[in-house]
Amino acid sequence: MLSDSERALARAVLIHGPISRSELTSRLGLSPPSLTRLAKPFLDRGLMVELDDRSDGSIGRPVRPLDVRPGLAHFAGVKITGEALHVVATDVRAGLLAYQEHPLGGRDPKGVAAEIARVVRGLGVDRIAGVGVSLGGAVRDGRVEFAPFLDWTDVPFARLVEAELGVPASIENDLVALAEAERWFGRGAGIPGFVVITIGAGIGYALVVNGQAVHSREAGVGLGGHIPLAASGPVCHAGHRGCAEAMLTSGSIAAQVSAALQRPVDYDEVLRLAAAGDPAATTVVDEAAAALGRLVAMAANLTLQPAAVLAGEGIGLFSLAEDRVRAAVAADRDPRAEPVRLYVDDSGFSAWARGAATVAIQDAVDRIDLDQVEQELLPTPAP
Repeated sequence: MLSDSERALARAVLIHGPISRSELTSRLGLSPPSLTRLAKPFLDRGLMVELDDRSDGSIGRPVRPLDVRPGLAHFAGVKITGEALHVVATDVRAGLLAYQEHPLGGRDPKGVAAEIARVVRGLGVDRIAGVGVSLGGAVRDGRVEFAPFLDWTDVPFARLVEAELGVPASIENDLVALAEAERWFGRGAGIPGFVVITIGAGIGYALVVNGQAVHSREAGVGLGGHIPLAASGPVCHAGHRGCAEAMLTSGSIAAQVSAALQRPVDYDEVLRLAAAGDPAATTVVDEAAAALGRLVAMAANLTLQPAAVLAGEGIGLFSLAEDRVRAAVAADRDPRAEPVRLYVDDSGFSAWARGAATVAIQDAVDRIDLDQVEQELLPTPAP
């Protein structure tokens, strides 16, 4: 396995490459000879490449940036909901190669693992090095401790997926996985600390501090959903008035507008009606936007992280009412505090699946054995 220094180099090149040797020595606190020594086995074994000479604007020899070898490996990522599988194939930097949504045929764990294998193979992407799976709930050491949307308790799901696909499987809470994707390859890359807030069927919350995502069993409990945001808001299913779930979930927003219009509407129609100026939809959307701003400000205030990544399948709310969200954030921040920087990932369910793929990529880096690199990152998938 890699030493700590080798792992740090591999991650730095993967996340920030192409990257010059001078930037690497500064980022990793290494001397140039130490960097040369560490990089040599990666270059000799074809895991990294030196790119053509280029000038970095300084006086002296042109630099030859280091990068990951093109086409080194592919990965699959799967986000499981109670109704569907959202499956992606990615490159080694979680760049999207293919995406498919597949209805969930049942909730038996073995059956779900078999469905995942069929969909991954059907993406038509070869050389899959590993598969990551994310879901709502608590996971540990490849086991799903509980997943309320699937009615699972103590399921060794990584082992089931590995048996179907013949490649290493990584299991993670969906919010933690999304935070990892944003930290390594997404809107949060290069930001030392930020909160991740997702809105959609539920309310999600994750945290990155000092460049590390917080991994906690608590991520699967849904603690952000019942934070009070509006004293006179609607009531959630648990009886909490004006909480995040009542104010911000797509189901609650659609139900409020449906009641006002006395006809059923879904979330997407609510956003279209509000954009067209419908009074009932506009009122509900404005209140939801203000609630989102208050939630962002509260998260930033309590965590001392003045940046937030907003994501989830319901994040179209932000683009429709951005000014109201930003005004609510500012209203709940001390004027002497740093303004909260907002970053929006509007890629929907594919963002969740890319999060799962990122966890598989991280685990693949940790598995690298430079003495056995003929296997590269990967075994050959089972047929």
